[in-house]
Amino acid sequence: MSSQWLNLFPLFQSRLSQRITLWVFISLIVIETLILIPSYYRRKHELLNQLEDVSGEVVESVVRLTQQNMSTIIFDEKVEQLTRGSQVILGVTIYHANGQLMGTFGESPTLTFEDLQHADIQRLPKLQDQRYDLAWSAQQLGKPYIIIIRHDASSIQPKLYAFTLRIAGLILLISVFVTGTTMLVLGKTVIVPILQLRQDLIAAGEAISHDTLNPNFYALSVQRHDELGDVMTAFNQMFQRISWEIAERKRTAEILRVEQEKSERLLLNILPEPIAGRLKQNQTCIADGFAEVTILFADIVGFTQLSERISPTELVNLLNEIFSAFDHLTEKHSLEKIKTIGDAYMVASGLPKPHPDHAAAIAEMALDMQQEIQQFNQKHHAELSIRIGINTGSVVAGVIGTKKFIYDLWGDAVNTASRMESHGIPGTIQVTAATYQHLQDNYVFQERGIIPVKGKGEMMTYFLTAKKRPDS
Repeated sequence: MSSQWLNLFPLFQSRLSQRITLWVFISLIVIETLILIPSYYRRKHELLNQLEDVSGEVVESVVRLTQQNMSTIIFDEKVEQLTRGSQVILGVTIYHANGQLMGTFGESPTLTFEDLQHADIQRLPKLQDQRYDLAWSAQQLGKPYIIIIRHDASSIQPKLYAFTLRIAGLILLISVFVTGTTMLVLGKTVIVPILQLRQDLIAAGEAISHDTLNPNFYALSVQRHDELGDVMTAFNQMFQRISWEIAERKRTAEILRVEQEKSERLLLNILPEPIAGRLKQNQTCIADGFAEVTILFADIVGFTQLSERISPTELVNLLNEIFSAFDHLTEKHSLEKIKTIGDAYMVASGLPKPHPDHAAAIAEMALDMQQEIQQFNQKHHAELSIRIGINTGSVVAGVIGTKKFIYDLWGDAVNTASRMESHGIPGTIQVTAATYQHLQDNYVFQERGIIPVKGKGEMMTYFLTAKKRPDS
């Protein structure tokens, strides 16, 4: 039972319930007050009529006395006897129809003969303070007399107060009962569902923000065939629609994210990350100078002869296998793959971010490339070899053009590295004197000597054979 009463507290706290209940209560008070006012005057009239009933008997007696032949003294004594023992009649005044005062007995009334001069007035009541004067005209009595009776009306006002209090108390009880009943019925049918619907709205926001599926809404658990039921139905439809729209947007956003990641990976496969970032910022021409980098060119010897014995598809698959292994080595040594041309492979170290050991990283790459070719030959029973050329110097690197652009290098150092490869010997790693100066302390070299290089004249070159052991 106590829990049921506790459930009523939200009804009293509801602002809507308070407003509706207040207006119902005020409306009832106004209506009952409008009923009370005429009831008050009707009750007042009833009480005055009761006084008139008492005085009516006195008037009839006085009229009878005036019809009897008796002396004035006896008449006055008879009239005084009529008023002496009465607790209601305080006084009587008698006038002749011509206005002559015949006598006043007891307390003198306030009404006088002059108040009854109008021919159309037959009875004239007058309530003043605790006295009630009532005059009977000659027309009403049918006799040539005017009789004015003074009544004690002191009991009327308390009775009216008591009557008013009873009616007001009854009005208050009825108003409280109707208001309370209205609040309970309104609360159960309207306020509580609205409060529950408000909780559903809050829960809907939480469900949407936390991706909760099929939340337990109050609006889903009730069936109403009224306007509030229509609101709940609309709420359920709105939530389902919003949930579907959000799910669709998330699904679309996820697809877009995946596609963006694919595009990003594809872009990073083509360009270095810093260069890709600059292109995203709408830089149309990128060219950076680097004072010292090391460039490697490699060419697979015997690949042309191999292409004559196998199909193009098999040839491409084998080349893809070799270059994929080389790509793995560039990531291992933090190098930048520049491009492949046919069966030639170009890689650089020291750009687009400076690398303090750029020559050593390229040297490790070259030695590992020779091992990869050996493993490839063992796996496929082939007789391929690789010819590698390396040079160190300054270059300009960047991206030019607007279509099918790549990150490329320009400068004499690039051409020299290419010549080291093309003038090299299959299975060897030929380096220039500039590269040799960077690597001679940590790597084993074989001096090839001075050789003629196309476009460069005679150059001193070396063969990189291995890395020095720590104990050597």
